[in-house]
Amino acid sequence: MGKTAGRARFARIGIAVAVLVVLAGIGVALAATVGGLAPAEGSNALVVEEPTTRPQDTLEAEPEASTDAAAEETSAEEDVPPATTPSTTGALKVVGAQLTDAAGEPVQLRGVSTHGLAWYPQYVNQEFFTELREVWGANVVRLATYSAEEGGYATETGDRAALNDLVVRGVQYAQAADLYAVVDWHTLSDANPLTNQWAAEEFFRSVSGALGDADNVIYEICNEPNGSTSWADIKAYAEAVIPIIRANDPDAVIVVGTPTWSQDLAAAAADPLPDANVMYALHFYAATHEDDLRRALSTAVAGGLPVFVTEFGICEASGAGEIDYASANLWVRLMNELDVSYICWNLSNKDEAAALFKPGCAKTSGFTLDDLTDEGLWLVDTLKSPGFSREEVALARAEVKDNSAGAQMLVSADDTLQWMFQVADRWEEGGRTFFRYEMAASNYSAGVKSWSVVVPFNGEVTLDDAWNCQASASGTRLAITNDAHNGNVPAGAFVRDVGFIVSGPADLAVVEYE
Repeated sequence: MGKTAGRARFARIGIAVAVLVVLAGIGVALAATVGGLAPAEGSNALVVEEPTTRPQDTLEAEPEASTDAAAEETSAEEDVPPATTPSTTGALKVVGAQLTDAAGEPVQLRGVSTHGLAWYPQYVNQEFFTELREVWGANVVRLATYSAEEGGYATETGDRAALNDLVVRGVQYAQAADLYAVVDWHTLSDANPLTNQWAAEEFFRSVSGALGDADNVIYEICNEPNGSTSWADIKAYAEAVIPIIRANDPDAVIVVGTPTWSQDLAAAAADPLPDANVMYALHFYAATHEDDLRRALSTAVAGGLPVFVTEFGICEASGAGEIDYASANLWVRLMNELDVSYICWNLSNKDEAAALFKPGCAKTSGFTLDDLTDEGLWLVDTLKSPGFSREEVALARAEVKDNSAGAQMLVSADDTLQWMFQVADRWEEGGRTFFRYEMAASNYSAGVKSWSVVVPFNGEVTLDDAWNCQASASGTRLAITNDAHNGNVPAGAFVRDVGFIVSGPADLAVVEYE
């Protein structure tokens, strides 16, 4: 977990502590003697009707939380746009600052980028591209053809015919999978796209000639101009390459990189290309690029510049280092608000934070959550990928809570009941470790007639006793529902004197969702 992941947990702990304080005030007992007996069935089971201020509201009087903490507390899943696919939306175009459908309605593409095709060609296959759409919920894939790196198109070791063929097949696989495809000329170590303009012209002449009739293709003509490369250099290059594409594909959307590793949008905004169907690339890495670059994006879009985030990661700009979930979530919410499309880097099992697959994973399709890195898990969570269980994704990204006596945790918090748990006692007996939990809830929304909560553990759990609730254990889950006398919980009321005893391995602990 990245160091900033703790910020949200800090905010939630504040809520949890507030709940405990309120509940303590009405007499919830959260302590027991070693090996103590559970309360008798039905004893002191209460739903206490005492209106209270929602803990979140009481926290509003505190100093305003940092934007990073707020981003972590509120997930990036808000305002997820409707699906846009070639079969439903068709060929895209640029209208003003927006990528739109044929009718001029804003659309948003969200997906993933390959790593260099010369190094990781194995992920370009029909089965996986179909999986990206149907399981991951992506609607775009970017095909990265490096220009100057080892095996790149403009190098002596590059197999140009093979790279051309792989790109064309990749676009065709994407079309069959109902994905848009970005054909990316991956300028990087050559810094200035003019350096290998001859190779870019050859490449785009070939691929646009083969793909001119495809409605799902977008061309990105220079990835990350850098070093001393100026916007004037990039513009001169674009004015040479774009007509080559237009000769074969007159209506395609074309994305042009911007100076300083595709971060200087202001330069492009001050002197845009005359082609109305062109967008401008912004790249960011969340642990390196934060408020300043987010403001630059907002300013550019507000000023009418059509921006496409054709590459981003949630770690540092090197592709390694810390992951910053808070910054990443802020970026996603901003891009969703602006209808800016975004593509996550990268589909590979490279040993780096920006890779989506673990280094030991040799699969090329059929990926499970166990195959994904921290960034991969974040991405399928952010995309709300339909092929992955939301609960399983949450658990895969969760933190194991301390299970020592006296430990407290917020196990479940939604718009109605917030459940706080405490380990009232633990003991060893017959080679097993027993844990006694007390639980209490506050209702900060509309009244409910029944309630239930699933408690996830990090290992197999056995239920030994429960009081004032119905409980059952299955594998690593403990399912708890109300008893007949305490299911009706009015708004503003509390549930108390509910608990259970479980046993399992000594390191058994509750898992808290991210």
